[in-house]
Amino acid sequence: MDKVALTAAGLYVIVLLRAGGTFAVGWLAGAGARRGRLAERISTAKFRRAERAIQRWGAPVVAVSFLTVGFQTAANFLAGSMHMPLSRYLPALFVGGAAWALVYATAGIGALEVLARLFAEQTAMGVAAVTALLLMMVCGAMVHRRRKAGSTDRAAAADES
Repeated sequence: MDKVALTAAGLYVIVLLRAGGTFAVGWLAGAGARRGRLAERISTAKFRRAERAIQRWGAPVVAVSFLTVGFQTAANFLAGSMHMPLSRYLPALFVGGAAWALVYATAGIGALEVLARLFAEQTAMGVAAVTALLLMMVCGAMVHRRRKAGSTDRAAAADES
């Protein structure tokens, strides 16, 4: 079997379980998600944006959310908490999940093949590329933490005034 097809099939199973599980948790949480400890987590701008989009456009938002980063979990959880009918959710899950699996399988295998070729032909360049990727990830995480801490500080200051 072709390695892209095998990888995509594996990723498809993973995304169906993960996104379907997120939908199920949202379904079970239902209205309770808007009260208590979860209410604070789902009152973020990302969740509010996802909820408005799902209310307006429905299942296509869930399908397209698989091609985004960070919006997918919010869309699946909110679709569940809003009790989107399974007859609308499942087709969106199957189509969006398939698109996600194909994109990640082809891009992932392509990136690994480029790195393998780079390591085989120019080991120093391969090490430099991996080091640069790791440094970018660390810097991105640090920037994200600082921004998150800054927004928390601003929100706390606004609450005090």
